[in-house]
Amino acid sequence: MPRAKLPNGLELDYESFGDSARPPLLLVMGLSYQMIEWDDALCTLIADRGHRVTRFDNRDVGLSTKLDHLGPPNLMAVMTRTDGPPYSLDDMAADSVALLDVLGISAAHVVGVSMGGMIAQLIAINFPDRALSLTSIMSTVGGPNVVQAQPVVSAALLAPPGQTRDEQVEHSLANRRLIHGTGMPFDEERARAKAEHAVDRCFYPDGAMRQIAAIFAAPDRTAGLRSLRIPTLVIHGDQDPLVPPENGRQTAAAMLNARLIMIPGMGHALPEQVWSQVVDALVEVTSRSA
Repeated sequence: MPRAKLPNGLELDYESFGDSARPPLLLVMGLSYQMIEWDDALCTLIADRGHRVTRFDNRDVGLSTKLDHLGPPNLMAVMTRTDGPPYSLDDMAADSVALLDVLGISAAHVVGVSMGGMIAQLIAINFPDRALSLTSIMSTVGGPNVVQAQPVVSAALLAPPGQTRDEQVEHSLANRRLIHGTGMPFDEERARAKAEHAVDRCFYPDGAMRQIAAIFAAPDRTAGLRSLRIPTLVIHGDQDPLVPPENGRQTAAAMLNARLIMIPGMGHALPEQVWSQVVDALVEVTSRSA
């Protein structure tokens, strides 16, 4: 995969799909997940509908730059506002825009999932001339009004991932099963293959802790979202156990004329059975910026 060297010294691993002459669309992944969680086939589906699609590894994950020198965060201190995070979601949004600069893209349709949805929101808020449209998937507005995950889900995600490859794969698989929810069938074989691919490509839990700290420290984005004047779309599962569906409703309510799609039975995942609906919605919102 190519690597983009950013002015801040970081390098981001990325991959693009589709005709470079088509309107650009940037996919931003969520907490601790690598860009490969944007399934190859899903990226191709979006590209085939008329976009140049780019996915990338956020800082501190996958094959992008790791920030070991920042050390582990004190999550309790970050939550109680007695200490700051090693870096912020705003920093991660600036990384994304710097990647667009490296790619020679003046503005792109921005799509983010979970933490990536938070970053996508900040791209649109902080760099309004760089976002042609915004799609926020299973994400939140941040701040004190966020509806929190079920305690058993939060505890599972923060549990030690194990020392051996097998333990790490099983931990990843168990978490995928948990956040998938019970409203749609869970494809065990497919999920195991994705967990194995992720662990083998890059196992780096330290970065996840710093990303969690950035999420905990992020202020409410409602006012910034209200200022947006680009086409906006919010997608959420009505059975999401990690980011409960009320967060999707809050996000849509914060934006002017946002389209809200609540997908029945969907948890905190994008299973193949929803791809057609999601891609149709993406194409509709990107067409509105033309």
